[in-house]
Amino acid sequence: MAVTPDTPRREDRVCALDEESMDAARERWNCLAKPKYSLGRLEHIGTWLAGVQGRCPPRVPDHPVTIIVAGDHGIARTMGTSAYPPEVTAQMVRTLCRSEAAANVLASQVHSRLRVVDASVDADADFAADLDPHVSAHRIRRGSGSIDREDAMTLSETEQAFERGCSIIDEEVDSGADIFLLGDMGIGNTTVASTLVGLLAPADPAAVTGRGTGIDDETWMRKCSAIRDAIRRGRNAKADPLILLATVGGADFAMLTGMLLQAARRCTPVLLDGTIVTAAALVAHRMDHRSRQWWLASHVSAEPAHALALERLDLTPVLDLSLHLGEASGALMVLPLVQAAAAALAHMRTFEEAGVEQHP
Repeated sequence: MAVTPDTPRREDRVCALDEESMDAARERWNCLAKPKYSLGRLEHIGTWLAGVQGRCPPRVPDHPVTIIVAGDHGIARTMGTSAYPPEVTAQMVRTLCRSEAAANVLASQVHSRLRVVDASVDADADFAADLDPHVSAHRIRRGSGSIDREDAMTLSETEQAFERGCSIIDEEVDSGADIFLLGDMGIGNTTVASTLVGLLAPADPAAVTGRGTGIDDETWMRKCSAIRDAIRRGRNAKADPLILLATVGGADFAMLTGMLLQAARRCTPVLLDGTIVTAAALVAHRMDHRSRQWWLASHVSAEPAHALALERLDLTPVLDLSLHLGEASGALMVLPLVQAAAAALAHMRTFEEAGVEQHP
């Protein structure tokens, strides 16, 4: 990419979290007016946030940005691996643009700005232009190839999607975003995510194949077979993450991978949502293993591939609510806990300040 004065800043490496700030956070937690470790995971989250921000106590994240990346996958149309037809994605993107979906309601409750990005929706490029003229501004293509028998897209399209994901993060960080909540929308994306997890975890097709949108037994068997064939096709591409995404991924997965890696490069934390985002995180982790420390797993979904991907990344989810919606719904539920952790670490009184006698 040619660099001009207007080119967004591209960091070329991922830095480590600030250990001194994390040590200070641990020490402060132990001085606060409460029994040691009594706030459980909240203390770990606050310590993580101190390391992310390089300060103790950390600031409460107050400029959250939720990004939902939408894309459809040819394998759902050719193999019938979903309970819904591809047309549903365009309809749901329009619902998001009208602020009528679950993600809109949850984002409104936690005061997060929500942005929808069409990476590869299987619809005409102007399908939502009347509601949001910018939703398809970063669009790569219409749908993707059926990955059990053909590549998802070309390598050039993959590189373009990855770079556009990076650019979106640069744009948002430069505009003040201090935490990202990444989500997904698309038909066939759990099939693709399961393929990527099966390759990178690694795991057998049956172990990563879930019910997605609520498929029946016959559809599950077709989905398992499709994932098996896609895994076979992807084995020789594992060495190069971008080639892997071109072979058995999709423009939405490539864009999410770019977002995840660039957020880490820009030292901005990410709340991972469900199976799709976490599968993209596996790919980003292969590109730079240090990126993992900038992500917090919001929850573990009902999809078996999600738990396997989190285990591979060594990330412990905050919640287990049997969610399988996507749309950044789990991340939006966890954001208040992250904010609460920062607030507690910053504003609770110590034993000395509260005039409380400290005991071992």
